[in-house]
Amino acid sequence: MRKVTIYDTTLRDGAQAEELNLTTQDKIRIAHKLDDLGIHYIEGGWPGSNPTDQKFFDEIKGHSFDNAKLTAFGSTHFAKTTAEKDQNLAALLAAETSVITIFGKSWDLHATTALGISLERNLELIANSVSYLNERVDEVIFDAEHFFDGFRNNPDYAIKALRTALEAGASRLILCDTNGGTLTTEIGETIKAVQKALPDAELGMHAHNDSEVAVANSLEAIRLGATQVQGTINGYGERCGNANLCSVIPNLELKMGIETIGRENLVRLLPTSHFVSEIANLRPFMRQPFVGTSAFAHKGGIHVSAILKDSRTYEHIEPQLVGNEQRVLLSDQAGKSNILFKARELGYELGKNDPTVDTLLKELKLKESMGYEYSVADASFELMLLKALGKPLNYFTFNNFFVVDSKREEDPEPFTEATVIVNVKGQVEHTAATGMGPVNALDRALRKGLERFYPDLGEVRLLDFKVRVLSGAVRDTGGTASFVRVLIESGDRYEHWTTMGVSHNIIEASWQAVVDAITYKLFKDDVRRSKKSK
Repeated sequence: MRKVTIYDTTLRDGAQAEELNLTTQDKIRIAHKLDDLGIHYIEGGWPGSNPTDQKFFDEIKGHSFDNAKLTAFGSTHFAKTTAEKDQNLAALLAAETSVITIFGKSWDLHATTALGISLERNLELIANSVSYLNERVDEVIFDAEHFFDGFRNNPDYAIKALRTALEAGASRLILCDTNGGTLTTEIGETIKAVQKALPDAELGMHAHNDSEVAVANSLEAIRLGATQVQGTINGYGERCGNANLCSVIPNLELKMGIETIGRENLVRLLPTSHFVSEIANLRPFMRQPFVGTSAFAHKGGIHVSAILKDSRTYEHIEPQLVGNEQRVLLSDQAGKSNILFKARELGYELGKNDPTVDTLLKELKLKESMGYEYSVADASFELMLLKALGKPLNYFTFNNFFVVDSKREEDPEPFTEATVIVNVKGQVEHTAATGMGPVNALDRALRKGLERFYPDLGEVRLLDFKVRVLSGAVRDTGGTASFVRVLIESGDRYEHWTTMGVSHNIIEASWQAVVDAITYKLFKDDVRRSKKSK
């Protein structure tokens, strides 16, 4: 089996993405997570270019890695000085990494226009920098910046830049599609030309995603013999991003039979992807291949019926191989198979001919047409399932609520008060509470009336609250009369759950979601007590 090394540049190239900001401690935590995944090279940043990267290399010296080689990144030395006197190269050596990666110009346009030097002087910068570093560290990797654009414009000079770095001692030559504009067919043709000119060179690929083919270009380079691929977790990077290692790695391992981090480590791909997203404070991309939450999610009834017989019918790999899982969604496109799968997932065994299935399917389609979205509110679906099974939950009965909002010019915030009347175990509870807005006031008033009977409600915490205006359901009176869907995520010491409400009135939609959240908590407490008593 061929083996290809994985070079991660999330901490440097990935950190250049819009909206992505990493502290020194963020970078250290991500570096260890990448090491756990089995990444071979971790590019920590550009020493001396900014305080965060400088601090990272200062602090990381006290850390050890089991799998990865930490790498410092920089450029060839400045044209007006020598390698020995160049501050950039000095900062790279001061990082004390065993591997250094430097980039140089391989596009003649960049040499003459961006640097303003002769083509020969540019080759001297490459030779001097690689040679100087090669004498002082274990390994020097040369990134041929803008290589494919350079080869297209002046192939002889682009090859000269590679040969110069190779003869100066570079261990590997990385062909960079820096602008991300090269299509896969041209990538292949160019790599073949490089291999013909430099048959003994170890090649790598560094692709950007501006044409949405960074992963494809990386796979093509590896197919043709490249021995290293560079990229980032989740494809983060400047402009449209870099080659996404969360797609490159499983494609190599599972589709092309090429060893990278080892199949046993593939299960860590999804946790690593989500960990980096969380540290970067970015929401994970649901539809990301392999590691997205929607990657193995099925909504159409025909699809679900098929995967229940054999998952290969609509899944290209087993989701567990990359740490993911199969999911079945509930919607107006659902069939009986969706209901059966979801019920079984929640612990309820229903027969295909059970009338409950027809009842649920009919109600599900009706509710979805009104704007309900049960694929994202499992708790509300389970309550609907219990009702269809003839097991309605009657912990309390709603009578009335009344909400008042008022604000005077001199008040910094509106004043909100809610009154709730419910029947609990044969008693009428009439309570009132103030809150930070109408939903908070309603929630507090309802709990006030219930906690005397159900004290464990005090454990419940509101974790998230989302409101979405539903398009296509607008009254003639204008957009402010649209249906709204409210999602509430709640949690206690045992678990998290999501409930939902839909109405023209945002208070009513919120009330539905709050009532479901509290009812679900009481139900799950009963289930836990029942299990303990057995």
